[in-house]
Amino acid sequence: MSKKPFSFSVEPWSIEQENKEYDTPIFSLLKRRLCLRSEQHQGTFYVIDAPHWVNVIALTEERAVVLVEQFRFGIDKPSLEIPGGVCDEGETPLETARRELQEETGYTSASWTSLGKVSANPAIMNNYNHFFLAENCKRDGSMNLDQHERIKVHTLPYAQFLERVRDGTIDHSIVVAAVAKLVLRET
Repeated sequence: MSKKPFSFSVEPWSIEQENKEYDTPIFSLLKRRLCLRSEQHQGTFYVIDAPHWVNVIALTEERAVVLVEQFRFGIDKPSLEIPGGVCDEGETPLETARRELQEETGYTSASWTSLGKVSANPAIMNNYNHFFLAENCKRDGSMNLDQHERIKVHTLPYAQFLERVRDGTIDHSIVVAAVAKLVLRET
């Protein structure tokens, strides 16, 4: 395996003008006028300005994966996922991961490993999703859900969790990316 970093070679576009077109509690929509200097080519592009977020693959002492089942408004149905959420202002991704695991599941861990990050959707979004592995998790406290969260906590043995990803029961793309990061770490 090569340790040499990839050398990107495409010319970056320069921001000529940026306006905030729309603001929500979750994200802002930016309108950018960009220029490709070598060609004197310009275009208008839209970017979703969103905070970073985290997701946690939480394993109990028995190597069961802690999962959250919740209704997702975008797809208008329930989803089975790993815990996660938005990084609050001034909070590191690890602090967010610890907080979200406890708030959504009541589980805590003293053993944390970063699995890296992925760009959420670089075509239109400017944020990253940070992944963490929490091992030897124990249910220490009660859940502390946000106003609109209705979560049911499940645990699945690790092999069954991977099968649910494989068969599409777990179809959240960010969860699948976290699994890829974990599996690549183990190879």
